[in-house]
Amino acid sequence: MKIIAFVGMPASGKSEAARIAAEMGIPVINMGDVIRREVLRRGLEPNDSNTGMVATELRKCEGMDAVAIRCVSQIREKGSELVVVDGVRGIAEVECFRREFGEGFVLISIYAPIEIRFSRVQKRGRSDDMNSIEGLRRRDERELSWGMGEAIEASNVQIENNFTLETFKKDVVDVLSNYSGENPAQ
Repeated sequence: MKIIAFVGMPASGKSEAARIAAEMGIPVINMGDVIRREVLRRGLEPNDSNTGMVATELRKCEGMDAVAIRCVSQIREKGSELVVVDGVRGIAEVECFRREFGEGFVLISIYAPIEIRFSRVQKRGRSDDMNSIEGLRRRDERELSWGMGEAIEASNVQIENNFTLETFKKDVVDVLSNYSGENPAQ
């Protein structure tokens, strides 16, 4: 079994890369969905503040790899030889996946500057998004406190997402095809 996980700062392009993987027929597990489900289970409004509070609380109470641990069974349930994981947030999660999947775990970091990321946040309109660049900086700091920087440094491959969507899609397809053993879609 091969697991390809995406890591990157908020709005860097992780979910877009996961969407591209899904278009290629690769099953996707979204780590953020674990948090969003927990927010709703607790009867909270799914905004950035509540999502961040629940994510931090889970990590504090259950360990920094709590979200990854909750994803392992979902990954195995897919029953696929290749699964993409969207949204690694820290080095403890990387270490959890490496323990579980060994050499079959590949980490891909996605990079985009904060100004580009904020323009994307403004366009995507998710309920847990920030409404100012200062809010995005605060979210960056929160996620960096979970070990995001170390996780990015631990990546096997980096994809820059500073250009057009078409360029990014080509780069993602090329990298996924390299690891899946398939030829890139034309």
